[in-house]
Amino acid sequence: MFKIVEENGMARTGILKAHGVSLETPAFLPVATKACIKTITPAEAKEAGSKAIIVNALHIYRRAMDIVSRIGVHSFMKWDGIIFSDSGGFQSIKKFPSEVKEEGIVFSMPDGRKEIFTPEKCIEVQEKIGSDFIFALDDCPSYPYSRRRVEKSVERTLLWAERSQGERNFAIVQGGIYFDLREKCAQKLASMDFYGYAIGGLCIGEPKQEMIAVVEKTANLLPKDKPRHLMGVGSPEDIEKCVKYGIDIFDSAFPTRNARHGTIFTSKGKINLGKKKVRGEVIDDECNCFTCRNFSLDYLNHLFKEKEPLALRLATIHNLHFMNSFMEKIRERIKEGSL
Repeated sequence: MFKIVEENGMARTGILKAHGVSLETPAFLPVATKACIKTITPAEAKEAGSKAIIVNALHIYRRAMDIVSRIGVHSFMKWDGIIFSDSGGFQSIKKFPSEVKEEGIVFSMPDGRKEIFTPEKCIEVQEKIGSDFIFALDDCPSYPYSRRRVEKSVERTLLWAERSQGERNFAIVQGGIYFDLREKCAQKLASMDFYGYAIGGLCIGEPKQEMIAVVEKTANLLPKDKPRHLMGVGSPEDIEKCVKYGIDIFDSAFPTRNARHGTIFTSKGKINLGKKKVRGEVIDDECNCFTCRNFSLDYLNHLFKEKEPLALRLATIHNLHFMNSFMEKIRERIKEGSL
């Protein structure tokens, strides 16, 4: 179920529910690609304020399908919140040797054999692992691309979407940075029977201003009463801009990846850790996460300088808490009319 609660221009707050868990939107989903948010436990993610995560169906299928299909991904990773699962279409441009064909995407498996992910197989895998919300298979071209390549991507994405409709499924809008192709894809997908709609194929190298412009124009074409998901966008600055255009859900490894590389987000701005010049007792005086309650900035900086594994864990907890607090503040500003 998805219900819009408040509106402020195109921005809105809402509630999305699955198996008794309510997710207030706009919301940020940390990435748990292989059924794990890197360096932290599910309990720590929950304490940091996360109620929903996104896993990758292709990664799970390649490595752990036997057990996950038996017990479900919630039990497998001990996560009692909401789970979205990405289709694996994005992985065709960067992760594994693959070939995009009309019938689906051919991936190389760990044992060396080739296997095709058809739209139907993609949905079947996500249903078997027990995802709460499922993404249809899409053809995501790598950037830079030609217009012809993006035209082909839209054709395939629409064809595959027709075979992937369902009551808890999301379709993904492709079209690159070409507004007419985004419009074509969005309008045709909006006429199909999907629970929600996602904007994909962005934040992969295109100029930032073009990414924001595509989000603005595309979001306005999607059904107003259904959740809108922007895939792969996770910086606070980008999220704040895109919320204003009606985006409800974001997912990205940006905050957790930054944490592992020594960059933390604070109310005073970013801090790059592991440097001699970084000093202080308080990490962020506006944060009450586990890390800020128990450790000093000097100690966290020391851990990064010494390359201690604990540094990654504490920084990830902090950045995830920061993102969830940031989203809560955005929801309050929408309700107050001050976004």
